[in-house]
Amino acid sequence: MIKLYVNPNLEKGHINEEIYGHFSEHLGRCIYEGIYVGEDSEIPNTNGMRNDVVTALKDINIPVLRWPGGCFADEYHWKDGIGPKESRKKMINTHWGGVLEDNSFGTHEFMELCRQLGCKTYVNGNLGSGSVQEMSEWIEYMTFDGVSPMSELRAKNGRTEPWKVDYFGIGNENWGCGGNMLPEQYALEYRRYQTYVRNYDHAKPIFKIACGANVNDYEWTKKVLEYTHRHALKEAHGFMDGLSLHYYTLPEGWNLKVSATDFDEKSWYKTLNKTLYMETLIKNHGAIMDEYDPDKKIGMIIDEWGTWFNVEPGTHPGFLYQQSTMRDALVAGINLNIFNKNCDRVKMANIAQMVNVLQAVILTDKEKMLLTPTYHVFDLYKYHQNAQLIDSKLEGIEMIGLEDEYMVPNLNESISMSKDGKVHMTLNNLSISDSYDIEGIFIDSEVKSVKGRILTDEMNAYNTFDNPENVSTKEFLDFKITHKGVSIKVPPCSVLHLEIEV
Repeated sequence: MIKLYVNPNLEKGHINEEIYGHFSEHLGRCIYEGIYVGEDSEIPNTNGMRNDVVTALKDINIPVLRWPGGCFADEYHWKDGIGPKESRKKMINTHWGGVLEDNSFGTHEFMELCRQLGCKTYVNGNLGSGSVQEMSEWIEYMTFDGVSPMSELRAKNGRTEPWKVDYFGIGNENWGCGGNMLPEQYALEYRRYQTYVRNYDHAKPIFKIACGANVNDYEWTKKVLEYTHRHALKEAHGFMDGLSLHYYTLPEGWNLKVSATDFDEKSWYKTLNKTLYMETLIKNHGAIMDEYDPDKKIGMIIDEWGTWFNVEPGTHPGFLYQQSTMRDALVAGINLNIFNKNCDRVKMANIAQMVNVLQAVILTDKEKMLLTPTYHVFDLYKYHQNAQLIDSKLEGIEMIGLEDEYMVPNLNESISMSKDGKVHMTLNNLSISDSYDIEGIFIDSEVKSVKGRILTDEMNAYNTFDNPENVSTKEFLDFKITHKGVSIKVPPCSVLHLEIEV
């Protein structure tokens, strides 16, 4: 029998709610049709935002939303997206499908969406093709409460009060689509641009995020930190608050012919194996960050993660629209457990993306909407937000799979204690075929009550607009309270949440 040791009295760190963040780019049908349909749409909306999508996102307590990109961010000029919609500049979205971008969703609309969601704002600025002045004026437009050209322009466009910008990214993927820069080059540009991301309200400082590495480019992390820290005043608060990291689960690398729904057991284990690589990336990049930031004041911001498969047949290849199966659910569960257990360094993560793109939590088709298996994982895990990570350890786990190169542990877990003193356990069974008996041993604690919900189905199972409830969570009852803690029988291919009172 596998043993799971839990010590509710030993706290390991604080799990920021932002670890459960989301990402919305001007890409395919993520924003237009997925989130924003306009005030005149027949689809029920509030100020243009779909009511059904907003309600669903609020139900999983979405804590922070990143916008406008992605690659789109470094070709986005914010002044094109303000003022009367009929007079806003139109452009071609050269990164994603070569389609028309009419800029009807801009700064005011994004802030309205975050208001409806009740979430924090993460705005990504244009370093790649924009100027220091443009970025500086955007910050002034959004946050300055006083007399200035940009605050007057904001008032002219219908908003007298400033907004709160919680997080601001200075560029995106500047090693690639954001300018093809060398790390030294970007670091010097970052030093200059971030200077003009002013904190007009010192009681509400903007959390500044630098562009970090692509996957295992450890030289990028080292060089960026070296050049940004060189001759930097130690007393200069907020010079850099976060450093990003991007990693997508690609079972066959950038061969994007892999189907999101039609796959075999070999592909299942290979995908989960590559997802687990996130742990290695966090440890290795974190070790470099420790050299420059031993007190862990700079957060690791994993603001793009998730699966990337082939688009659904018959859809625009540049729109990155893919289905979400139980395989995606396990990818989400594994990643979120990893983020939780590395919460001393990981301060925010943003799944790519929120609606209709890549590993989306919601899919829409005109007036129809469905929740994906990935959505249900976020629903099960939402109790970890702002909780304290507590000590846990699995003993007796097995390595499973079909190929030596792509073996995975059969189980994966993280456990926290919420502010009300309840223990929340999230546990993944990565096996397609085997269930496991687990003896949960609670150290110096007595388990008083347990309740649970589970997401489990065949590995290829997913929801459709004709059958939107095909994969959904159910009450979990296959447990027993013991004198040591709780015994659990976890079915194959499952994501489980237990709420335990001790």
